Amino acid sequence: MELVDVVALGQDFFLMALLLCAPVVGVSLVIGLVVSIGQTVTSVQEQTLSFAPRIVAVAFVMMLMANWYLTTLQNYTLNVFANMIEFLR
Repeated sequence: MELVDVVALGQDFFLMALLLCAPVVGVSLVIGLVVSIGQTVTSVQEQTLSFAPRIVAVAFVMMLMANWYLTTLQNYTLNVFANMIEFLR
């Protein structure tokens, strides 16, 4: 296994991690921003008010995208195992 193969494998891993985290982080960011703007406008500074909607939104997104998450991870894992012999040479 050469250095180029290790770098390519690591790059694929980090790209897959970024791809899987992006929807959840994006929804959490948008919900947090909307709630923070609402808190600023209404002068309500309650910490749980910004935390609870994010938890609900993230859980909802994860339920909606569970099939995509599992399919993507399965394809990535199968690809890594299929190319394992080439990596070990």
